[in-house]
Amino acid sequence: MLFNSFAYIFVYLPITFISFYFIAKKNHEYAILFLVIASLFFYGWWNYQYLLLLSLSILFNYTLGRIISTSIASEKQTNEKLYLYIGVSINLILLVYYKYTNFIISELNLYFGTSYKNQNITLPLGISFFTFTQIAFLIDTYHRKSKEYNIVHYSLFVTYFPHLIAGPVLHHKEMMPQFSDKKIFQINYYNVATGLTLFFLGLFKKVVLADNLACYVTPVFDAASSGENINTFEAWGASLSYTLQIYFDFSGYTDMALGASKLFGVDLPINFNSPYKSKNIIEFWRRWHMTLSRFLRDYLYIPLGGNRRGVFRKHVNLMITMLLGGLWHGANWTYVFWGGLHGFYLILNHVFQKMASNYGLNHLKPFFLNAAISRIITFLAVVFAWVFFRASSIDSGINIVKGMLGMNGTLIPLKWAEESNFDFLVRWMLEHGCKFSSNDILFTGNNEIWIISIMLGICWFMPNTTEIVLLSQNEKNQFWSWKLNAVWLLFLILISFISILFISDLSEFIYFQF
Repeated sequence: MLFNSFAYIFVYLPITFISFYFIAKKNHEYAILFLVIASLFFYGWWNYQYLLLLSLSILFNYTLGRIISTSIASEKQTNEKLYLYIGVSINLILLVYYKYTNFIISELNLYFGTSYKNQNITLPLGISFFTFTQIAFLIDTYHRKSKEYNIVHYSLFVTYFPHLIAGPVLHHKEMMPQFSDKKIFQINYYNVATGLTLFFLGLFKKVVLADNLACYVTPVFDAASSGENINTFEAWGASLSYTLQIYFDFSGYTDMALGASKLFGVDLPINFNSPYKSKNIIEFWRRWHMTLSRFLRDYLYIPLGGNRRGVFRKHVNLMITMLLGGLWHGANWTYVFWGGLHGFYLILNHVFQKMASNYGLNHLKPFFLNAAISRIITFLAVVFAWVFFRASSIDSGINIVKGMLGMNGTLIPLKWAEESNFDFLVRWMLEHGCKFSSNDILFTGNNEIWIISIMLGICWFMPNTTEIVLLSQNEKNQFWSWKLNAVWLLFLILISFISILFISDLSEFIYFQF
């Protein structure tokens, strides 16, 4: 069931909300159990057959977590580390089987000339997220940071529907104390208002902004995949459009997840914080998919040695972490290449910072590398990397990049000239060898430039949704701060109405495929 569907907005979410608080008046534990059942129903709506897989995964990890907790509490010689290794290994084997089996078979056939047949495996929705969530739980249990002896509570921790499909990746210790707080079993109308605001702002981002950028992305990337040369304007138009599409798509999902959870008085961790405002790649990864970055840092980068074993090993650990982080997104070399690019960016960032510190260059930054220039450089690096994230193959990604660099030719859309009020400029361009094309894959007029420009302005200069609604609670003097008043109520009604009008052909959130 999609967050941006009529079934979710008008049936599932209201019924779940009303039923939870009705049951909570009678019994808190029954209310928790109901939320588990409702979350399983939400997951099963997509494919009920994978409910068994999810249930077995929950039962296995709960049992192993309890064994580890009991072993730690025991005074006897225990094997909790062995149990941890078994748990992590089984989870990873499950993930590899469903997500990477056919990819591995295809690569074996390609490199060794074998003819193994691909398996008929459907990727279970959200498997990467509920697997990582449970791996984190087992590791935290081993390190005495978490423990759980109630199967219903643990099931809610894993299946809680606002985060189940596409995150955020949760820690047990940050979620379960909230479900133990009696306050969540009573309706808080301030939380309801906050939650609805977040939810419909997120829906607006998804169906009005992100989905309407897809028409500028798909034709160009499909053409690049089929081998057509992509010219400069097409390449930059499609790349910037996808950069904005994935921004508003993931930001929209995050807001909707935060909002749906807020209805129940539960705060999910903030997972998105204006990443395109970042002044360097290190900062970008502190702002983009923040809980995944946290997971990769805490459970991969640091166990590999982090920065504790010298500069060279630190850089190797960074690259390994980013390569595996890229592979986590999907069974395609494009994701690995994307992760490797970001690993390379991070290494360059750390090297530059070290050199600036060692050679006393920090005082020069305001002159040649101020905040605006740093943000532009970082943004362009991210745009080039997104090309490979979106491309169907590395070759098609290179085709797009060649177009961005002008290597496939620069043809100006004829429609621009026809719609321009500057005839003298068009004549000058023709006299100086500029070529116009009437057969453009992407651009049909000037509207695309305005759309991209406005959305870039939103990303770069406006406060984000969580800043407006959640982080501004102590800054009510700011004109953009969310307030429980008639003006914001009218605004919420307006964006809700517009968003619902834009719901037609349902499109999945981009991160649902991971």
